[in-house]
Amino acid sequence: MLGIKRETDYAVRTVLHLAALGEGDTVQVRDVAEQKILPLSFVRRIVARLSAAGIVATTRGMGGGIQLGRPASEISLLDVCTAMGDAISLNRCLDEVHTCPFADGCAAQNAWASATALLEEHLASVTFEALARKDRKHFAAHQRLSSHEGTGLPARKKEARGEDGA
Repeated sequence: MLGIKRETDYAVRTVLHLAALGEGDTVQVRDVAEQKILPLSFVRRIVARLSAAGIVATTRGMGGGIQLGRPASEISLLDVCTAMGDAISLNRCLDEVHTCPFADGCAAQNAWASATALLEEHLASVTFEALARKDRKHFAAHQRLSSHEGTGLPARKKEARGEDGA
């Protein structure tokens, strides 16, 4: 199956969450993990990679958190895939590591290369500003999910998370 890694999918969800919040808004990594229903340790690793790529910016200390590192209009799906190490390649024969001995003049490889180029072009054209604008229900849906209202998911108990005030 062709596809992206789960880590890349989670990175896209994280960046889309930040884009939906708005430019300059800062949020705690813990809050992103809870609202997206993702493991906190996984989100921390993702944020570190996105930060190294300049996609998100992190601030430590009181009032710190994460925010977009540049405007959502300047961040594409391809940027996030690249930051997460997901090479866009529809067939191993296009990968430099798995060079095909039949590559010269191979009609199938030419077709895979053309399709890969189209996919890369499309992913580069999809910005997080457009995604956030297109799906205004996205943020509200995740807020509802985080509280588990009407989702069929069991409500999280505060005691289980150590929030019982003790």
